[in-house]
Amino acid sequence: MEQFELIVHSPEETRAIARRLAERLEPGMVIALEGDLGAGKTTFTKGLAEGLGIRQNVNSPTFTIMKQYEGRLPLYHMDVYRLEDEWEDLGFDEYFAGDGVTVVEWAHLIAGQLPNERLTIHLLHHGDNERKLVFEPLGHRYEQLCKEIFAS
Repeated sequence: MEQFELIVHSPEETRAIARRLAERLEPGMVIALEGDLGAGKTTFTKGLAEGLGIRQNVNSPTFTIMKQYEGRLPLYHMDVYRLEDEWEDLGFDEYFAGDGVTVVEWAHLIAGQLPNERLTIHLLHHGDNERKLVFEPLGHRYEQLCKEIFAS
């Protein structure tokens, strides 16, 4: 599996790469976000929302688990950090196979429910303000997506 990496120097750069990604997203795509607290998962999701033309304020759905936003495609923003049971039936599969894009923060906590094909993005602290973004595409369409993003 090929990985793609880059260093971003600010939250704005994080949002910019997410906006570029959002322009190429299609219905049913799933993005799994991993990273420590404060690594930029919600900042990345805000950039995706901007790229999808969403005008609402996007914030972490920590206490509600999922929020939906309307844009060029619906954005299903999940934060499963507080989920106690990985297998709790919350209908995740309906969103994963839906007509929008699903973003899951802390995705490893529901690893068994995630689709086999997805894009996992690790946001890692890299110095005081920098972040290292590691894109791990699982599946051909996600590999192509990463190649397009990193070629531009």
